[in-house]
Amino acid sequence: MRHFSAKTFDELSTRELYEILRSRDEIFAVEQQINYIDEDGTDYVSLHCFIIGNGRVEAYLRAYPGECESEIKLGRILTLHHGQGLGRELMEKSLEVIPKRFHCTKIVMDAQKHAADFYKKFGFCITSGEYLEEGIVHVDMELGVSSM
Repeated sequence: MRHFSAKTFDELSTRELYEILRSRDEIFAVEQQINYIDEDGTDYVSLHCFIIGNGRVEAYLRAYPGECESEIKLGRILTLHHGQGLGRELMEKSLEVIPKRFHCTKIVMDAQKHAADFYKKFGFCITSGEYLEEGIVHVDMELGVSSM
């Protein structure tokens, strides 16, 4: 049985934090071979949205204040298992709770280009050209909260 949660850093249990970091490491360091320090301090000010199933964080993203007061940025978006609807469920539930918790008017992200069409299904639009981030092609995307 899977369960969705949205918690601040201080609300996370030790086990939840461990599983979040474990899943992020598995996807970004191992699968995508990104060599960076994951613990960048942003977790302290983030809302952590995740789906736990079978004791593991199977889908995750973090939402945190962007460059302006009414903007929230998404990052570290992942699913451990592809093609099972986890990404869709994570995005639907996260996009429902994020505006309520942050009272934002815009949600932005640096999206891996191969995933841009997936994010477009939720109303995100590409707002930049392509660029490399950690050796992976990305595009900036944004969603006006009023359009949800």
